[in-house]
Amino acid sequence: MNKKIKEKLGFGLGLLFAMGALAFPNSCANTTTPPSGGDKDTIPPVIIGLSPLPGATRVPTHGTRIKITFNEYVTVKDPKNIFLSPPQAKRPKYRIHGRTLEVYFEEDLEPDKTYTLDLTGAVQDNNEGNLFPGYTLCFSTGDHIDSMAVTGVVQDCNTLQPVPGATVMLYKDQADSAIYLHRPDAAVKTDEWGFFALRNVQDTVYRLYAIKDEGGNNIYDPDNDLAAFLDTVIRPTLRVSDTLKELLKYDMKDTLHCMARVAEHELNLFKGKPDKQLIDNQGRTGERSGFIAFMASDAKIDSLWIRGIPSDRLILQFNQLRDSLNFWINDRRKMPDTLHVFVDYLKTDTLNKREPFTEHLKLTEENKSMSRRTARREVRKEDTTCTVNIEAKPETVEQYGFTFRFSLPVIKENFDSLTLSAINPRQQESRMKFKVTRDTLNLMKYVLMPEGKLQKGWDYRLKVPHHAFMDINGSWSDSTDVKVSLPDDDKLSKISLSLTGVDHKYIVDLLNEDRTKTLRSYNIKSDCTLDFPYLEAGKYSIRITNDANGNGIVDTGDILTRREPEKVKFYRLRDGSYVLTVNESTEMDQHINVSDLFKD
Repeated sequence: MNKKIKEKLGFGLGLLFAMGALAFPNSCANTTTPPSGGDKDTIPPVIIGLSPLPGATRVPTHGTRIKITFNEYVTVKDPKNIFLSPPQAKRPKYRIHGRTLEVYFEEDLEPDKTYTLDLTGAVQDNNEGNLFPGYTLCFSTGDHIDSMAVTGVVQDCNTLQPVPGATVMLYKDQADSAIYLHRPDAAVKTDEWGFFALRNVQDTVYRLYAIKDEGGNNIYDPDNDLAAFLDTVIRPTLRVSDTLKELLKYDMKDTLHCMARVAEHELNLFKGKPDKQLIDNQGRTGERSGFIAFMASDAKIDSLWIRGIPSDRLILQFNQLRDSLNFWINDRRKMPDTLHVFVDYLKTDTLNKREPFTEHLKLTEENKSMSRRTARREVRKEDTTCTVNIEAKPETVEQYGFTFRFSLPVIKENFDSLTLSAINPRQQESRMKFKVTRDTLNLMKYVLMPEGKLQKGWDYRLKVPHHAFMDINGSWSDSTDVKVSLPDDDKLSKISLSLTGVDHKYIVDLLNEDRTKTLRSYNIKSDCTLDFPYLEAGKYSIRITNDANGNGIVDTGDILTRREPEKVKFYRLRDGSYVLTVNESTEMDQHINVSDLFKD
């Protein structure tokens, strides 16, 4: 260790320990021991002076200034991480004088209240940019210091990955609307591990929430913020002390110590549904088609009609969440430049109640001013042809078959004219039977499933003749030929997943290692064995969602009705890992008792 670093470390630690001796017994300050370094200065800044001192009481409510002196010149990396609890309407302000960071407030502090000022992730040294691990100073404007603590972790409800930078909040007000209306009684930011420690809080009963506070105002905005809540009230059981590892500040790369912290509570962030129902967007998607988007899901429509268009000529389709409606006009007459659409639905009024309302929408075609000559010159093939995309992937054709996606609703279809052939390695061809189903949620999607077991080394060819389909424009489809073969790479592997204890509907997903992409998905409702074949060597995760309402999707939560998002669990190996390592040319058998998994 070079002379400069020795001086920094020795001088800073000496004074810091001296200040620690002045701390109150309920531990209103926490410290971090800096790591050692080499020739390059890798030591983060060290605090050598504080005013007021940790645990100070009767701090003035007006004109309060917190002075934190470091052993070297520092800069503020992120002002948002200078965090006061309980938070005020405006964030703390700061100035830097020499080596001293001075924090002040634009409004008075409240009387008889314990405050904490947290600097985690806010400060770095001026030369090398070494990040100050963090410090939490506590003081009181009254005669005593609150001494209780609450710990936990905030994670994404779908991936269960930790969420850094979330705001965790305690409310004495137990009304469901409190998080919408006013700031909390205590708050803190999660660290890079999604971990939080609310320290020096009052010994009383609270509601516990977390939000991803996009507006930075410490009040929940359902239109923009993610949210989480604990479904029961809590009372702190931990008491603040210098030895409580959950309250210490660690280098976020110190995996051993960060993972050793105990989380009392687990909060799963979700995107809530907007409360207000109204038409949020609308437009034409073509001469005979358009869409209407609603702000909230579960839109209740009594009727929809278009001026001059018979009602039996309209084709309507909601999406699964019923927050978006597509319409098509099954009429080949030339459509007007502007469609006058009338929607009878339940709209949120000024009293926040949903009442019947008729909305008049004027939907204008974007290319209405284009001349006929230009229009004829720019006619595309898809304007005169029933276009369909047919997808069949080698690794999933056994599970998903051949998927047909049309660009417009089909009014005539002749799947009987299609032929599916199996071609063996000797090029001998034989016909296969198949079954076609229409997607219940997407009228322009069909799935063709081969009947019988598919064989490795064989080709499967689907031939679609001319004029097999007609869309609402009266356009016929072209012929096409789709060929697919099962993968025959000997290096590919397979996971067989045996599921027991299945007493209702669940969604089972195979994800990549970092849980950002769903590779395969099943909906199940009874004990079964699921196969995930043709996997490349790598790392995977298995996610199981409790599909409580059986709709086949992961439903989000709602703060006002205190409905949590549908529970998600990841399959955990005996060694504690959530990641399955699949080697080349491997058949891996795994067993999961789903009931036991969701008991944890």
